[in-house]
Amino acid sequence: MTAEPKLAPIRKGLLEFLVLKIVGARSVYVADILRRLAGTEFTTQEGTLYPLLSKLRREDLVMYEWQESDAGPPRKYYRLTDAGRAQLSALDDYWGQINRTVADIGH
Repeated sequence: MTAEPKLAPIRKGLLEFLVLKIVGARSVYVADILRRLAGTEFTTQEGTLYPLLSKLRREDLVMYEWQESDAGPPRKYYRLTDAGRAQLSALDDYWGQINRTVADIGH
């Protein structure tokens, strides 16, 4: 038996964390997020990303604004809200704790 089925919920939570980190770095649109995740174990598609962004928006962690584009129609650019920045900070802290715990137990 592989561990793969047990990794799905961990990946889902980590994808949300990574999206918050990407959006927290600067205002981005969906293609930016997909490009940042491409080639990683978190590569995803619009069909996964849009529902996640909608969930984050409902939770008041991200917001978006429409911006004109030179390459076509206006685009939705996402950025963190104050609550999103607080959530990202808490997740960063927790991630550090988890890494220390895993390292300590492993020795």
